Amino acid sequence: MAVRQAVAWCYRGGSISAEPRINDRIRVPEVRLVGPSGEQVGIVPLAKALELAQEYDLDLVEVAATARPPVCKLMDYGKFKYESAMKAREARKNQAHTVIKEMKLRPKIDPHDYDTKKGHVVRFLKQGDKVKITIMFRGREQSRPELGFRLLQRLASDVEDLGFIESNPKQDGRNMIMVLGPHKKKTEAMAEAREAQAARKAERQGVTPDAESEGDTAEAPAAAAEAPAETPSEA
Repeated sequence: MAVRQAVAWCYRGGSISAEPRINDRIRVPEVRLVGPSGEQVGIVPLAKALELAQEYDLDLVEVAATARPPVCKLMDYGKFKYESAMKAREARKNQAHTVIKEMKLRPKIDPHDYDTKKGHVVRFLKQGDKVKITIMFRGREQSRPELGFRLLQRLASDVEDLGFIESNPKQDGRNMIMVLGPHKKKTEAMAEAREAQAARKAERQGVTPDAESEGDTAEAPAAAAEAPAETPSEA
């Protein structure tokens, strides 16, 4: 009956809160109490647990509602929510998403264009991304698949310090495809990028107008010491 009422309430536009019950919203006769430092207090009446929460100036938070009796902990719930949100934000920032970049080449590519395309591949691999290399054949080029194969092998050799052949070259209709995988993991590449950004920021902040003025004032006494003393004029 209670389940049907809850479902009907949700259909009417309500929502079931995912947050735990705290303080006066806890409706059980007794709880298994955990202290502020994680110590086990034991099973106590709800009134006693609320009284302890007031003494410690903390909240009584239900952390395991399905236990019998429910487990509650004394904590600063506002601080707990803030720290949880910051941890979730940091986890999302550090989460590595597998990305496959694509680079298209012609079998008779110009040397300058090849260097440009190779530069993009190098950048992708340094970022920890996979790269799908596609050789596009047109017209009579389709009868010379060895041109595309040699070009792919050349590119793989040129970037072997940064990546490896994850998927060997294979013909796919008018195209030939190869996939390069990075030696460096995405998380490592992201960490290095953040460190480099922090280093650049620190370097920019290291030279400030105040520092320059301090340098000028430091040079001034030295210049004064080097200057010859003026002889008194004769009366």
